[in-house]
Amino acid sequence: MIPAAGTLLDAIRWWAVERRDEPALVSAQGNLTHGELDAWAARVADWLVEQGIAAGERITIIATNCLEWCVMAQGALRAGVLLAPINPRFTLSEADHVLGRYEPRLVFHDPARQDLAEALRARHPEVRCFPLALVHELRTREPARSGTWPAIDADTPVVIIGTSGSTGYPKGVVYSHRTMLAGYTDFALAEAWAADRPRVMVFGPLCVSAGYYVFTEMLVFGGTAYLEDNFDAARALRRVEEDRITILMGVPVFFERMAACPAFAGTDLSSLRMVQSGGARVSQQLIETWAGRGLVFQQLYGQTEAGGTATINPRSVAASQPDKCGRGMPMTRLAIIDEQGRFCAPGVPGEIVVRGPAVMVGYWRDPEATAQALVDGWLRTGDLGVMDEHGLLTMIDRIKDIIISGGMNIAAAEVERVVADFPGVAEVAVIAAKDERFGETPMAVVYAPQGLDVPGLVRHCNEHLSDYKVVRYIAVRDEPLPRVAAGKISKPELRKLYADAHLTLQKVR
Repeated sequence: MIPAAGTLLDAIRWWAVERRDEPALVSAQGNLTHGELDAWAARVADWLVEQGIAAGERITIIATNCLEWCVMAQGALRAGVLLAPINPRFTLSEADHVLGRYEPRLVFHDPARQDLAEALRARHPEVRCFPLALVHELRTREPARSGTWPAIDADTPVVIIGTSGSTGYPKGVVYSHRTMLAGYTDFALAEAWAADRPRVMVFGPLCVSAGYYVFTEMLVFGGTAYLEDNFDAARALRRVEEDRITILMGVPVFFERMAACPAFAGTDLSSLRMVQSGGARVSQQLIETWAGRGLVFQQLYGQTEAGGTATINPRSVAASQPDKCGRGMPMTRLAIIDEQGRFCAPGVPGEIVVRGPAVMVGYWRDPEATAQALVDGWLRTGDLGVMDEHGLLTMIDRIKDIIISGGMNIAAAEVERVVADFPGVAEVAVIAAKDERFGETPMAVVYAPQGLDVPGLVRHCNEHLSDYKVVRYIAVRDEPLPRVAAGKISKPELRKLYADAHLTLQKVR
């Protein structure tokens, strides 16, 4: 059956013919051309239909980034099956909670997750579990019988992507063919020069938007996705040079580690068209380091609910105003609202709201949370920002990360910016510590592998921050800060670790 026009498959199968012999996926498990991936995924789709999986029913993948993950995902796309992946780093309790919400028919796992899959099957006997390596058996089947596939259209759901879980258990964000194509179209319109035959390294886990969304985007653009199971700075630099990578995207720490590599100065970076970073502030030092190699950082702002990326700072202002995140996309609008939902004037901080065709369909089986997030056509992000007179956005902080000390609001990101600029600080997260006098007070958790001059840091903060914003507690760690799957620092985990900091640490001021 020929799918209705306006689906991801229209674009993906176009390139399967047009660029049949060009690479689509490059991974440690092997490489696939666009034509090879299309033929293999069609056979997987046949098999899923033969298992009695109806359109809209769910399958789950619990595995780290690999070629087999992508092939199964593409098979599900063709069969109209809703993919509902689970983070492979989840514990049994976490995975059980998510599996109970998604109610998949089939679960596919890699060898390292076999025990987890068996434990899940014991709790959910209706679920059938298979090794993900099963896809290799399907590659040599008889030619695909595509006429057996169910009909899909632009509004058919494609995938459920879990949020970072920074507010508790992750919610499931639903994307459709329409929303994903809209997001890709927005990018192609805004950054057409970068979307031409793109070659992108996929560092994010395929179970999150930084992985699945980017990998699928490369297939829609007829480009190549280079899958990485984990981030290795030296390997990333080699791949940029040897494979002529055109787009690098990730959280700032990735770029910091690449810049710290001895090979950084001598690596050929001339193939790079775009260097994107989001999820945290990019320091001036890092901007200058990459600018010294002729590359301009483009800050982005987005979240899973907004289709991954809601705005990218355009090159026209990225060099002169690197702290900005852009003014939306060609089809996506940004605004700032106050606590009453009224739109704010330029220069007035408030909640960032997003409106555009790439915004999620909603949260999986959670109409209440969906109604709270999607109000009058706008996505309420829960993030604090401000727009200037030109409509350029500066993201300030998560609203729930605001520390209220003695009735004064303190944005953690502002304090983090100052602490991050102090010598010896590799990573920092600012959270609230209990305080008898003020209720809450800022606390800095710092990763300083070479040690830290704590009195010097306090003096530095006193110099650059108002008195009530200066950290009163500092926890120095000799190991990196914990992170969620998407690469952001996990403040919920830090809050648990340092819940009693006011009892166990001495005040530094």
